[in-house]
Amino acid sequence: MAGLIINIFLLALLVLIAVMVVRSGRLYAVIVMSGAYSLTSAAMFVNLDAVDVAFTEAAVGAGISTVLFLAAMAYVPADEKPSQNRNLLAGLICVGAGALLLLAVFDLPTLGDPMAPVHQHVAPRYLAESGSALHIPNVVTTVLASYRGFDTLGETIVVFTAGLGVLMLLAGFTRTGRINPVPAKTGSAKKDGGKSKSSSATPKGSKV
Repeated sequence: MAGLIINIFLLALLVLIAVMVVRSGRLYAVIVMSGAYSLTSAAMFVNLDAVDVAFTEAAVGAGISTVLFLAAMAYVPADEKPSQNRNLLAGLICVGAGALLLLAVFDLPTLGDPMAPVHQHVAPRYLAESGSALHIPNVVTTVLASYRGFDTLGETIVVFTAGLGVLMLLAGFTRTGRINPVPAKTGSAKKDGGKSKSSSATPKGSKV
């Protein structure tokens, strides 16, 4: 019962955040709410016992993607321009696709059902052979490091590449002065007979 309440709460929170993202016109608020959406999704994955997926979602979706979006805001206006175009056909297609997805949910197996096809494919072999074939006492370590080694390597490369891209992006911003830029010192201009002159005197011996 408690698990059902947690699932309903997380699902309702995801729907609420998605609606707020669509309705918001401030890009900064959209970025923050997108990070909150990823964190909520990670919490749902943890509740579904998919901790590795939750870790990747929290690291990439809530962490690295948020930093990239905030860095991209340096090149775009802070507010979204209101669009006057209302495409009715696109809206109908989205509603129809959502209805088809809802219908497909009813054909999915029950969550946690041990007789589901996904649990009868390779999981029994993993459980039976993990100790004798690979001599690793922990089944989770066996699956992640051996049977799903390439998948784990791919996830590690994704997280590493994304983190490296963020570091390179922030380093480039620091060199160009886009982060905490120092304002240039300029002399005050004075107008004299329609001509502006600089308040600083020209050093002797220099040519203009």
